[in-house]
Amino acid sequence: MMETQTPSGMTARSENMTAHAPAAAGTTSGALSIVAAALIGLGIIVFAGHLQAQTLHDAAHDVRHATGFPCH
Repeated sequence: MMETQTPSGMTARSENMTAHAPAAAGTTSGALSIVAAALIGLGIIVFAGHLQAQTLHDAAHDVRHATGFPCH
């Protein structure tokens, strides 16, 4: 504890209270999010790259109909 003199002549005590947050908490979470997004994106690219063009067209066409988007 630290004692300081106030302008009125009274002694005030103050404790040096500082909060220490772990520095790596935000960094780890952010890095994990980036890695997860990259893996999902890579998975989609690999999956779509191995499908035939007609299969992709049919899947997109069915999704458009299911969501009510007019496509023809």
